[in-house]
Amino acid sequence: MKSLVASKLTPVTVDEAREAEQAKADAAAARHGLTASGPLGSFARFILFGGGVGVASSAAVAVLAGLMPWAVANALITVASTALGTELHARFTFKTGHAGWRQHWQSAGSATAAYAVTSAAVLILHTVQPSAGALYEQVVYLAAAGLAGTGRFLVLRLFVFANGQTRTTERATGRARTGEAGAQASLFFPVPAL
Repeated sequence: MKSLVASKLTPVTVDEAREAEQAKADAAAARHGLTASGPLGSFARFILFGGGVGVASSAAVAVLAGLMPWAVANALITVASTALGTELHARFTFKTGHAGWRQHWQSAGSATAAYAVTSAAVLILHTVQPSAGALYEQVVYLAAAGLAGTGRFLVLRLFVFANGQTRTTERATGRARTGEAGAQASLFFPVPAL
């Protein structure tokens, strides 16, 4: 008797799995009209995804700030929004596929700087205008987040996701870096290169 499961499972290399995941991400980007490439296209996608996460974060910080100190609320929301934003930027903004631990840690570094900028801006507001309301707080927070976001875009594009873009470009043009043609990993069975 033949097994139904065994006939459907085939070994897949890591590169094939990455290419399949990239194809899914590209298809999703095409469905949403996000196929423009280059720095302007990626900056537009960065604004769309980063801005969307930023606006949601702003509202969440305002809600949490009623329950705890503002700086603590900002820290919690920064951690959550950084993880979400890094994944969105990897998949859609810079089209490198799933973000790995290295990208998450590097992105966390740039988010820490953004946290410092937004916290300093709001603390300065409270020093200059102690009775500033939630509206002024949001305006200052969003302005500081926009400034920090521009810096984050440059860091993410030039450092965090730069290697992934190079690999994607090399794969698309058929050129591989030297040393990449070594052993292929399989999701089911180890397959050494011959």
